Amino acid sequence: MLDDRVAELERANAELQRELDERTCELKETLDQPTAMSEIRRYHIGRTTRRALFTGVAAALAPRPLVAQAQSRRLGVLMGGSNVSDGQTRAAAFMRGLGALDWRDGENLRINWRWAGGDPVLYQRYAAELIALKPEVLVAWGSPSVAALRRQSSTVPIVIVNVTDPVGQGFVDSLARPGGNITGFTDYDPPMAGKWLGMLTQIIPTVAHAAVLFNPATAPFAGMMVRVIEETAPSLAVAVRAAPCHDDAEIEAMMAGLAREERGGLLVLPENFNIVHRDTIITLTARHRLPAVYPYRFFTAIGGLMSYGIDPYDLFRRAASYVDRILKGAKPADFPVQNPDKFELVINMKTAQALGLTVPPILFAQADEVIE
Repeated sequence: MLDDRVAELERANAELQRELDERTCELKETLDQPTAMSEIRRYHIGRTTRRALFTGVAAALAPRPLVAQAQSRRLGVLMGGSNVSDGQTRAAAFMRGLGALDWRDGENLRINWRWAGGDPVLYQRYAAELIALKPEVLVAWGSPSVAALRRQSSTVPIVIVNVTDPVGQGFVDSLARPGGNITGFTDYDPPMAGKWLGMLTQIIPTVAHAAVLFNPATAPFAGMMVRVIEETAPSLAVAVRAAPCHDDAEIEAMMAGLAREERGGLLVLPENFNIVHRDTIITLTARHRLPAVYPYRFFTAIGGLMSYGIDPYDLFRRAASYVDRILKGAKPADFPVQNPDKFELVINMKTAQALGLTVPPILFAQADEVIE
């Protein structure tokens, strides 16, 4: 790693050759002065070679932006979502976390961002592009990002964020001892899935059918969540079925069919396809008057009925601490993968009223936020 940085500095010196040639006479006069020579001795140059002296002077004279670039560390980030609203908020949280640890993009850190937007093709393309840039650390949002980067490299450290069941997906050996080159933060605690169904039955006790929305291409972990929901269903007298969708048209067809059934409801899994298509999902649930439970607050903020889940922005902020430790020499295997420990229940009262629903007092009392 040190050799790489030395090589970068030498390349920067080469770019300054022309400027140094123009200032040769001025430098010679300056170096002949006693004060200048005392400064050289103070920095222990001593019997330096001509090349070493040239390198030191070049570094002193180099414009600050070039020096910062030569000394900056390299970080690659593969974001599974889109570079809009929620995605930008996640990125901003990550940058704030880095800033609190004295890392500045364009100064001592050079960050290359890629946004896959939930597109399976782009995950592969962008993973290859990031690896080609020779990053020292990678950050991956979502399971498809991790899988794509893992295919490209088994050695570059990867900090995962918002990844479900990394052990079950084979990304790490265990949460406590991840092994290999991957560690980070998960977005799922097993009881969550059962709670989504329980909350749906609380806000609409007559619900008899629940569809679980996800895209198999971007949610390889969906089967695990669906099983947990199915295990919870008998005690709540609800029939549960998976509702895999790949585009807006399939979402529309699925919801139209669910609406034709009596007492239907929807559970939206926490994955990038649903995040990218959230406007479509919210619009269609309103059109078909379907009660739904979502995994993140931002769904509820734009008109969703209710959400229960983690604070994804907090995970991105915390991910910066792992990047910091790895850049300072730690290995991913040295620290555990962390499960979420902060959850929030948000209810949109305007949407509840539009659906003709009354929020039970017990659910109202549990809410961390009520949007009027």
